[in-house]
Amino acid sequence: MSIDSELQTRSGGKCELCESTDTLNAFVVAPRSGATVDENILICGTCSAQINEPDQADPNHWRCLNSSIWSEVPAAQVVSWRMLNHLNHEGWAQDLLDMMYMDDETMEWAKTGMAAAEPGSAHKDSNGNVLQHGDTVVLIKDLDVKGANFTAKRGTAVRNIALVADNPEHIEGKVNGQHIVILTKFVKK
Repeated sequence: MSIDSELQTRSGGKCELCESTDTLNAFVVAPRSGATVDENILICGTCSAQINEPDQADPNHWRCLNSSIWSEVPAAQVVSWRMLNHLNHEGWAQDLLDMMYMDDETMEWAKTGMAAAEPGSAHKDSNGNVLQHGDTVVLIKDLDVKGANFTAKRGTAVRNIALVADNPEHIEGKVNGQHIVILTKFVKK
């Protein structure tokens, strides 16, 4: 069973944050790799857009977190906690944070990924587009691959990228079957 099918089953075909049924997609909860269903949540397009652009988040949309903070899915708790922290200037969001409980491991996961969500530290391509785990990017110039005997050619697609958690200027991907680290300034979405 694929991760997408497992997420559909676990969520009952609803966004695990706001319970919408529109445009549902898997969302990898950083800094995890997304390799297992437990490292992903199923979210709607509205939640996804606002998570990726938190400065444009509609606080009223996130009142749904009143329910999702009690989710039995740690990944949903992590995303809820992060969004509530972003909205903590709202009185109701701070109240929910005060009520919320997460075990130590889940809290560590939530805090570790907060750095990637802070403004200015997101992974961005050469055009300023925010990159996400699993995106496909294209190289914008020929790159000599250190430690390998080839040049990654301009126009090469790098599929299913991984974000380097502690450095927003680096992503990882496979080119010619070789796993490499690429500077974000040399790719475009």
